[in-house]
Amino acid sequence: MSAVATPLSVPGPVNAHTVGFTSASDTEDAVWSWPISPKPAVTRPFDLPFRYGAGHRGIDLAASPGAQVLAPADGTVHFVGVVVDRPVVSIDHGGGLISSFEPVTSELSRGDRVVKGQVIGELAASPTHAPAGGLHLGARQDGEYLDPRSFLGEIPRAVLLPLGAVS
Repeated sequence: MSAVATPLSVPGPVNAHTVGFTSASDTEDAVWSWPISPKPAVTRPFDLPFRYGAGHRGIDLAASPGAQVLAPADGTVHFVGVVVDRPVVSIDHGGGLISSFEPVTSELSRGDRVVKGQVIGELAASPTHAPAGGLHLGARQDGEYLDPRSFLGEIPRAVLLPLGAVS
């Protein structure tokens, strides 16, 4: 286990240095930009209490069908296709970090390079993402699900204090 604080709900040695993100408290800009513009409301938060248990492995963002979905950071298209019954786009950002978006239709192909802010597709009208529709944004680091808000600067970085500093 790493001695460095890890992002919220992340087991194991993943930390800010290994995944290369900062929070808004570290810099004025987060590593990822929001995939919907303007910044959408989060309608369902990340909730993964156990690695293999029930939960929500991403966040849901308020958006209407047809909304443009933007690349949150530079990368290479990892996957474009249908998973179960939903169109999905995934981007490999390097270092084992992958973002995923559903339900999103796209004209991109596996291997295409994308840049931060580039339109990668549009929110599909059907099927909608339950329960309230909108965009599901996921993040994985080396196969482990992470809270995407960490990359968006929404979760402040943990700071370890010396013993006795807080009473």
